[in-house]
Amino acid sequence: MARIFISVGGNIDPHHALPPALDDLQRQFGPLQLSRVFESEAVGFTGDNFLNFVVACDSNGSVADTVARLKAIELAHGRPLNARKFSSRSVDLDLLLYDDLCCQQPVVLPRPEIHYNAFVLWPLSELAPTMKLPGSGASLSQLWQKFDKTTQKLWPVSLHWPCAGEQQ
Repeated sequence: MARIFISVGGNIDPHHALPPALDDLQRQFGPLQLSRVFESEAVGFTGDNFLNFVVACDSNGSVADTVARLKAIELAHGRPLNARKFSSRSVDLDLLLYDDLCCQQPVVLPRPEIHYNAFVLWPLSELAPTMKLPGSGASLSQLWQKFDKTTQKLWPVSLHWPCAGEQQ
């Protein structure tokens, strides 16, 4: 069983799109631990604001199997098969960490976005502050403390998910 961390986000009606995706994540992976939810401006394109947070859970599948299950959930919740990287989406699920694995295939782990997106690093550091980022030697809280917080604006918001109550 591997401990995994998933970045969850969306900017197309996210208050309605993300809770059902969380239900599917819980059905696929079991109990979920959620960070706070943050709202941020779109990065890399002009679009509506995103809601972003990180989920921790366990996977009994390989990295490839885990990624395939995440992509299936995205597709089931309206993400086009050919979605461009910098575009609006209802649900975006990215595998950030798979235990302490470092790899290049089938996805790059740990995800490079951890280092340069506040909406990934802040919630990830909340869930696992003392965890050392594989390949860096620094804890997630140390990385967040050093992060230039002036580069991206984000603020905590609520997301109602009936399985967990209000997420702050």
